[in-house]
Amino acid sequence: MRLTIVLIVSLFSGLILAPDDGNASGTQSCDACEVSEKLKAMETRLMESENQIVELKNKEKKTVVFSAATGGGNTAIGPFNTETTVIFRIVITNIGGAYSPSTGVFVAPVAGVYYFTIFFHAGGSQQAGLRLHKNNDLVVATFDHRCTSDVSDNGGNAVFLQLVQGDQVYVRLGVNMNVWGSDHHTTFSGFLVTEM
Repeated sequence: MRLTIVLIVSLFSGLILAPDDGNASGTQSCDACEVSEKLKAMETRLMESENQIVELKNKEKKTVVFSAATGGGNTAIGPFNTETTVIFRIVITNIGGAYSPSTGVFVAPVAGVYYFTIFFHAGGSQQAGLRLHKNNDLVVATFDHRCTSDVSDNGGNAVFLQLVQGDQVYVRLGVNMNVWGSDHHTTFSGFLVTEM
């Protein structure tokens, strides 16, 4: 009931206070201009928002994940008399197709921060170890000395790397070192953490 009374009083107050100089249509016209301008501004903002949504949909996050094992029929890989790139032939996962099981090389499809891991298993009678390289530079390594008191060795390492598109990451076996070649023990894995 109070609301009705307030509305009626407001309506009559507006009518009583309205100027009667014959310029009412000019005021209405000016009000219409303001409304029209506000509508145009809102329409522009709406179109800009729609364009941003389309851009975000087109810029979907790239998924890059891989994991591979050496394979090799449960035998030693190495030792060799030169440093050798290890080819991880058994692909466990390769979303994005950035890892090549024929070359052992991961090629960054987009610029970003990536996370890589290397793990090995090896017999204890030889030196064992792996070295992770970015392009031609050694980044991290894992190593175990030859020992007569144990029959097997395990090692691993991990690293975050900032890469640009086309950078190559691969694993090398050091001179006179070996690792165990199997479908499960010696692995190379990585994934894209964030694009940059």
